[in-house]
Amino acid sequence: MLIGDSFNKKYKKFLRELAETSQYEAGKRVEVSTLLQMIDLEKAEFKSMMEFLESLGYLKIETIGGKFLYGHVSITKKGLAKLSK
Repeated sequence: MLIGDSFNKKYKKFLRELAETSQYEAGKRVEVSTLLQMIDLEKAEFKSMMEFLESLGYLKIETIGGKFLYGHVSITKKGLAKLSK
């Protein structure tokens, strides 16, 4: 697990990519494979990041399946608010 600045930068970058891909619309599904191409992470770290951000309420895992375990995710209103801080 990353600590400090790099932790915040990676997670904020991920949330920003998710928000942009969903056109800043909470609840709009985005394919996980699309996000993985935008973020330079291993699949295991990527999966852990999504689960962590979901536990904080910043995103919602919408569908399960596919080669990345999760098929679609969406950003929440709380996640959009986090980006505006």
